[in-house]
Amino acid sequence: MASNGQIRLFVSEGNPQCLKVLAALEETGVQCGVQCVNHEERVVPFLSRPALPALLLPSGLHIFSSNAICQYLFEVKGQESNQLCNQWLEWEATELQPALLQALHMAVVQGKSSDVFNILQASLNYLDQGLSKQSLPYLTGEAISVADVVLSAALYPFLSDSSLALGEYKSLKAWFDHVAARHSFQSAAQKVLQGKGLQGMKSYMQRQPLPQSSVCRDSQPTNNGTPAECDEGERMVSEEEMEAAALTWCKGLNSSPLVKERQHPILPQEDKKNILVTSALPYVNNVPHLGNIIGCVLSADVFSRYGRLRGWNLLYVCGTDEYGTATENKAREEGLTPQQICDKYHAVHASIYKWFQIDFDFFGRTTTEKQTEIAQDIFWRLNKHGFLVEDTVEQLRCESCQRFLADRFVEGICPFCNYAEARGDQCDKCGRLINAVELREPQCKVCRQTPNIRSSKHLFLDLPKLETQLEQWLDKSTSTGDWTANAKQITRSWLRDGLKPRCITRDLHWGTPVPHPDFKEKVFYVWFDAPIGYLSITANYTDQWQKWWKNPHQVELYNFMAKDNVPFHSVVFPCSLLGAQDNYTLVNHLVATEYLNYEDTKFSKSRGVGVFGDMAKDTGIPSDVWRFYLLYVRPEGQDSAFSWADMALKNNSELLNNLGNFINRAGMFVTRFFEGCVPAMELLQEDKKLLAMVSWELQQYIQLMDKVRIRDGLKHILNISRHGNQYIQVNEPWKKIKGGETDRQRAGTVTGVSVNIACLLSVMLSPYMPTVSQTIRDQLNAPQSCISTMFQGTGTFVCSLSAGHRIGTVSPLFQKLEVDQIEALKKRFGGQQPEDEPPKKKVLSNLCVCVCARWCCCVK
Repeated sequence: MASNGQIRLFVSEGNPQCLKVLAALEETGVQCGVQCVNHEERVVPFLSRPALPALLLPSGLHIFSSNAICQYLFEVKGQESNQLCNQWLEWEATELQPALLQALHMAVVQGKSSDVFNILQASLNYLDQGLSKQSLPYLTGEAISVADVVLSAALYPFLSDSSLALGEYKSLKAWFDHVAARHSFQSAAQKVLQGKGLQGMKSYMQRQPLPQSSVCRDSQPTNNGTPAECDEGERMVSEEEMEAAALTWCKGLNSSPLVKERQHPILPQEDKKNILVTSALPYVNNVPHLGNIIGCVLSADVFSRYGRLRGWNLLYVCGTDEYGTATENKAREEGLTPQQICDKYHAVHASIYKWFQIDFDFFGRTTTEKQTEIAQDIFWRLNKHGFLVEDTVEQLRCESCQRFLADRFVEGICPFCNYAEARGDQCDKCGRLINAVELREPQCKVCRQTPNIRSSKHLFLDLPKLETQLEQWLDKSTSTGDWTANAKQITRSWLRDGLKPRCITRDLHWGTPVPHPDFKEKVFYVWFDAPIGYLSITANYTDQWQKWWKNPHQVELYNFMAKDNVPFHSVVFPCSLLGAQDNYTLVNHLVATEYLNYEDTKFSKSRGVGVFGDMAKDTGIPSDVWRFYLLYVRPEGQDSAFSWADMALKNNSELLNNLGNFINRAGMFVTRFFEGCVPAMELLQEDKKLLAMVSWELQQYIQLMDKVRIRDGLKHILNISRHGNQYIQVNEPWKKIKGGETDRQRAGTVTGVSVNIACLLSVMLSPYMPTVSQTIRDQLNAPQSCISTMFQGTGTFVCSLSAGHRIGTVSPLFQKLEVDQIEALKKRFGGQQPEDEPPKKKVLSNLCVCVCARWCCCVK
């Protein structure tokens, strides 16, 4: 076919990958014959399935990766890819393409175009951030590159559709409009899409398999944003991998160090990885719901437990944020003092987190002398260095309540997007910051009266004066640390709009007093005061707190929070510490989740909708199962939802039938067939292959957990137990134990390998399900050193239960969640009001407190 020396390109209509190569061909002007073929035509003879587009070279070789074809065409024209270009191409192939395939299937096949933005949001954020950092017309410089062609062509079917608004992605929109307007793109789009837009791909997409994130075992596709139990096809394992895995396996536990018991106070050490972990301080007045728990304390707990198992010198601190108007209001309602309210609800929080097995090194509070001391010291340092300015502020005052209204106690119409329930500091819909007086039709959320505007003098943190320092620090921190995509995007959007002075004082009574004589009747505003709670809580833990908080060269700081807390941890609080000029430790890794909703609505304590922390233990479901499911649906890349039906499904399919089934079978085989002692193992090639597959899953788990990809890490635990179940099913040790000597030996090897995999799973589960993890190790009588061994380096799977090891008593780990049980719980937490519903006025009062005292660090 190519004997005449001409290159031939094979494409098909409606194939989005063909849009890339045709645009690259037009852009480079390479002489090439183009042939349009049927979607099902096998152009590449040695492949078992069709692969289009495909490029046939004069040598007779084929290139059948669209990105590789594009690179080849550019190289023919003398434009080789540089390092930055290759990075963009790798990101497109590994991150953008999976999201695009899912979005295309959703929009074209299922007709659910409204879900597309949620699927693509993280990728669009990342690309917009990359473009906004430079003032160049293209991704890699002044001239168009293969990266521009590949990325813009990949996105063309969606971004050329006006229904996908790009208003907030100014840099991305400008770049795409510039590239897509070129003749090469217009010509390629016409050939592939035939002027039909997304519908031009319908015939092609209907022939394609479902995206892997939707092809799941034991479940239907979900909209939870959860990792799917997908059959990704068996991974190819090389002979070298098998032999290496077998060699590592044989090393055993001989030289493995034990995980040391924690000795308090934990302080930074020379030549150690010193990790300081904080989770957003829950506001004391509000009982946390499941979304609050997964967004902050549970995520931080899993990472902290993992870090300790890795041998890191780690300190995890948190505490209740106790100052603010909501506390005063609650105190009046209950006839107590604000301090008594704080004491009461601090105990409630501590009890909830204890039940959820949150393993803080110290759980403190902000109503302490250390808080006053440290906050006032930072204030005076900011004042000394000229970073505080005085100004008169117009505030809303409710004459009916006889008070200035804190931001969270006023609600109205957003001046930017017209959202009807915007708060006095920020709109939950568009995310823009608001001054309360800018709200249209404002209402006091306590009495629903219209407040008046009054003037008052206040102090401001001069953020514009600190902006250059902040930018320099952010560039370094975001490029070297593990910041989630949403944290980067939210931070950049703040900077893109330009920083403005931020008020740090309020006309309240219950708070840290401002020490300046001209403002002695005021207290610090929550966004200034509450993050300093991390420091004061550490100071209440140890008088050597400065070794953690004034030691940036030796300490890595991880902040865990929900996305609405990001700007105050990435901009406002760092500016306070930078301006103080006292060598403070600033955040290296900012880990922010999206929101977890409840079924198809939001959590609401007042309406009885959703599960709150003090209710979970009354359901009869163990805390480890709650932890598992919350981490399974952890909203990492997009919002997700708690669902009772899905929780039952995951418990019954993943925990009971997959994980629990494998571990129980492995242990029971040892008990029944080998009198409770691990049998001798003679590894065959099949066993070595399994060891290699399990080792790979362990290494992936380590890589993900190191990067705080907590939900994805869980997927690899479940993959290992799936491998184990398949291994047992194929080898049938319960049959072979009844056969001859060879069969009995084979049954012993399969049993021994399986019970060692169960031991590995107990270690990997430890950060997620600590009680279950310990139960497995107790049942297996596993040596303590197995924990540190497995987590050494990049992950080390060794034989930790050698031949002759006697295990303990084996019993089932999980119980089935029955349909009637789940239906009863769903009804109980679905918002049905009791017959003795209190009077309307009292409900309104409770609603005001609940809505205003949202649980998150510094939100009041």
